[in-house]
Amino acid sequence: MRGSGSSWVAQRGSNTVYSGSDMRAAVQAGIDSLSSGRTAKQRVLVEGSGTIAASARISVASFTLLNICGTIDVTGSGSGDMAPIYARGRTDIEIPHVTITGSPVYGMFFRDVDNLTLGQVDLRVTSGLGIRIDNHGRADRSNKVKNIRIGAVHVEGTSTQGVETYGVDDIRIGSVVARNVGDSGLLLNDTTNAVVDLVDAADTATGTGYAAFRMANRNGRIGDAYPTNIRVGQVIARRGGRGIFCVSESGGAVIDRIDIADAGNNSILIENCYNVNIAAVSGSVTGGGDVRIAARTEFANTSDVTIQNLTVTNSAIVENPCATNSVFRNNTLVNSRNSVCP
Repeated sequence: MRGSGSSWVAQRGSNTVYSGSDMRAAVQAGIDSLSSGRTAKQRVLVEGSGTIAASARISVASFTLLNICGTIDVTGSGSGDMAPIYARGRTDIEIPHVTITGSPVYGMFFRDVDNLTLGQVDLRVTSGLGIRIDNHGRADRSNKVKNIRIGAVHVEGTSTQGVETYGVDDIRIGSVVARNVGDSGLLLNDTTNAVVDLVDAADTATGTGYAAFRMANRNGRIGDAYPTNIRVGQVIARRGGRGIFCVSESGGAVIDRIDIADAGNNSILIENCYNVNIAAVSGSVTGGGDVRIAARTEFANTSDVTIQNLTVTNSAIVENPCATNSVFRNNTLVNSRNSVCP
């Protein structure tokens, strides 16, 4: 596909499969022209920038590599699960590069899609959710989507989450850089066997209960246990709401390095979570809300949380109510309060 604005041509080899004014129609025609019943990826290259309505979407088929070397600007309003880049019940999709601006409902939406690879994704929008990957079309929600790879995401201006997963197993994320995101920069729900190199958030989740990095809804739970299977290299958070939030029977997580400053809510909140290791290598919390271990009565009490190697300045470490088998070691408090259970 080649085009700009309202002039688009899609060709497969020497055959023209679309010529007209609609970017969405051109890209869809290109995808639809690929070999039917294929079991190996075929490529679609988009050269140019254009607009797609928020009430429309490009539906990506299985075994498709879609590379968009330009910008999709989303216009108008939409509802439901509309997204300029969309797939449901598919497999083996690869999107090496895409830039999305405007007002989408979702920037990218993938439901029941296994073997998904996203490369460099740039979302600078004014509404909606950035990237959503889930398994919510399956009758058996324990059957997670598998083998998800995400390279580098810059997400800015969403009204809700930046990047969200729900019901995913085996995911690798290079980096999520979130700026002025309404809710979490990265939110993992009911997700297992995850490796995240970096979450870097600023002015994210301001005035909400979300966080730069959040784990929820039995994230990290395998069977009835919480073996270590969520590994995060670094979380950086500036201002906004919480820095890190683990909640609702989640756990099995190690976060190696932490750099949080001026959080508008708890800098770190571990609530009804199990086997969580905070600042396994190093960390700092400066100003803002406290580092807290807590619990609600509707879930089993928090247990096996380790907070270590953390320098806390002008803040506090608080444990309330008392958790089971909490470990605090090698922490340095500077003008900060330490209120943990004996």
